[in-house]
Amino acid sequence: MIYQSPVSPGLSWYEATVGARPEYPALDGDYRVDVAIVGGGFTGLSAAAHLAKAGVNVALIEAHRFGDGASGRNGGQLGTGQRAWAEELEAELGFTRAKALFDLAEEAKAHLLDFAAGNAIEIDYRPGQLSVVHKRRYLDEYRRHADIMRGRFGYPHITYMDEAQTAQRLGSTRYFGGTRDTGTGHIHPLKLVTGTARVAAEAGALLFEKTPATRISSDAGGVRIETPTGTITAEKCLIATNAYGGDLEPKSAAHVMPIGSFIGATPPLGDDSPVLPGGEAVDDSRFVVRYFRRSADGRLLFGGREIYAPGEDKAIHQHIRRQIAELYPALSDVELTHAWGGYVGITMPRKPYVREVMPNVISAGGYSGHGVMLSNFVGKLYAETVCGNRDRLRLFEELKIPPFPGGRRLRPILMFLALNWYALRDRL
Repeated sequence: MIYQSPVSPGLSWYEATVGARPEYPALDGDYRVDVAIVGGGFTGLSAAAHLAKAGVNVALIEAHRFGDGASGRNGGQLGTGQRAWAEELEAELGFTRAKALFDLAEEAKAHLLDFAAGNAIEIDYRPGQLSVVHKRRYLDEYRRHADIMRGRFGYPHITYMDEAQTAQRLGSTRYFGGTRDTGTGHIHPLKLVTGTARVAAEAGALLFEKTPATRISSDAGGVRIETPTGTITAEKCLIATNAYGGDLEPKSAAHVMPIGSFIGATPPLGDDSPVLPGGEAVDDSRFVVRYFRRSADGRLLFGGREIYAPGEDKAIHQHIRRQIAELYPALSDVELTHAWGGYVGITMPRKPYVREVMPNVISAGGYSGHGVMLSNFVGKLYAETVCGNRDRLRLFEELKIPPFPGGRRLRPILMFLALNWYALRDRL
């Protein structure tokens, strides 16, 4: 029987095609380790794998199954650089820091692919990404961005596409231009989750599923993580729950907002389909971004509707099919074989939130839709920190991340209003 996540709606195509997915036991008893990790997604599993390979005694707990959150259910696109464009970061932080953050993200991209290849993890990598413009007034901005990336930031893989080139590469005339990035690509994210867990376990990490953390405390005796079936005491702790942290740790909850997103999968379209003939992934210029790509077996995986209010996760098929038909009228009658959702952790400035939230406890998340690449690397950087080098993780720790306004009670309402306002602007 195919496993379906109890915390995210719908059965994903990833869950149906990941193949053998090992189950790990629940925590039973008390453990003392060097490092404890809460959260079994990209960040936590990557940290566990790198720590265990370095000889650190590490234990990781996950409230459900590994990858049940955004790590195993996302759009699979790597992207380039940080979530914000490099020139935007330069305007805010200056060239030196912006270039350092860009270079770090490029290393993150290379690390992900090298880690998968070096550990025999088949992630269905396919190269190429198109970033396309849904309003003509954005064209000059995208053209300048391609020039800046090639010149000022030394990234030669991005080129500008005019309207005709964009239509040819998309198989759709609904966009006016954009950029093509041949230096990145897209993957099957749940295969990476599963493979990273295997690597961590083989290196000696203690991995526990179906084990929620109920309380985290830190004092002179170390860090203590309490669960319904036992406790873990450690010298250090990484909280890597991202959008699924709830009230476990208040500082992270104030800075990282869970936003739901939905994806649908069509049947295989066939080799003769005009949809994305080059196999690239796509993101568009909307604030409420649409993102889509062809899978390894030729399906269109389309994500394009964010959830703004609790309980608004019904009729996924209907909404995704309507957006597909807007771009590809020939697919207006296509039925979706799979449709699913999940929660993404975002921050106000769309930059990662990495902070020491209590003594010897670091929380990492808020990748804001750019987490496939960044979250895995932040796990590696956390392992570096434990082993004595905090310099590179500090590049993220020093970013200014204000809390969301309104507190726990008003924050969801304010976010609902703000995102619906931006969604309206996308249509005007």
